[in-house]
Amino acid sequence: MKEVLRTNDPVLISVAQSLLKEAGIEVMVFDGHTAILEGSIGAIQRRLMVIDEDEAEARGIIADSKIDE
Repeated sequence: MKEVLRTNDPVLISVAQSLLKEAGIEVMVFDGHTAILEGSIGAIQRRLMVIDEDEAEARGIIADSKIDE
């Protein structure tokens, strides 16, 4: 699996996840529960992961959407 986005912003993760799912790319959020448990002080970021074969397409979708700017 490859990381395509890392952030503390749950809205950004949700939007990116939705865009990728819409494109038929299966996504997983790593560290979501850990980030919640640490009290949302920003110490642990959530990571959006895709399978290796989908990395380039996923990065392109995120870049084209300009949501990570």
